[in-house]
Amino acid sequence: MEKKIEVLATTRLQYTSDLYKIVDSLNRTLKEQDLMFGLALDQKDTNTAIFTIYRT
Repeated sequence: MEKKIEVLATTRLQYTSDLYKIVDSLNRTLKEQDLMFGLALDQKDTNTAIFTIYRT
């Protein structure tokens, strides 16, 4: 059976080099609640990060 991944929220914020630490911590802490967190750079503006919360 295939699990669907649902996007719960997306936020754009100023990129800093330590943002991945927050995302990693959230993923490790909340995976048991079927939550997953993502971080990507905006393709048009590399000073902007896109933070996304998913339900798995």
